[in-house]
Amino acid sequence: MLDKKTLRKKMLRNRSEIAKETREEYSKKIATSLYETNHYKNAKTIMAFISFGSEINTRYIIDHAIKEGKIVVIPVMVPETRELKVSRILDFSELEVGHYNIPTQKKKFLRFLDPKTIDLILTPGLIFARDGYRIGYGGGYYDRFLEIYGDIDKIAIGFDMQVVDKVPTDEYDIPVDYILTEKNFIKV
Repeated sequence: MLDKKTLRKKMLRNRSEIAKETREEYSKKIATSLYETNHYKNAKTIMAFISFGSEINTRYIIDHAIKEGKIVVIPVMVPETRELKVSRILDFSELEVGHYNIPTQKKKFLRFLDPKTIDLILTPGLIFARDGYRIGYGGGYYDRFLEIYGDIDKIAIGFDMQVVDKVPTDEYDIPVDYILTEKNFIKV
């Protein structure tokens, strides 16, 4: 099995080869499938990530959830402590380019919430294994966050081509409960 760094590089290249139109079409399919789950329907507070690069476009999900009156929180990375905090987002105009070129909230819009109020966590990643383990971008922010708040429902969202049978894991890796792609909703 290849190491995480090599797998990351390979998947980034493969995922970036998906045509923009196809990514948008898949993103809409994933969003629609998510709305039909009880996990989404019953969630009052959802943690979603702001997509960038060739990731699934999460704007559909975030917009829809806000319009439905759900509280949507997004991750805010604190590089000094390598922790993840969550802040409520009301509109995409609140964003700017942050660490690692990931869109993040401008400081004046930060509305930190207690993560214990979250009902559903949508997790990003590059590679998702059928056993729930994932390979992210290498910062470990989500694993540290999930170690503390791991009892909250966790759905990894991404494209079907990102799902594999197995990935290398470390003792601090935290698995997700489900994987949602444009083709499948996998309970792990």
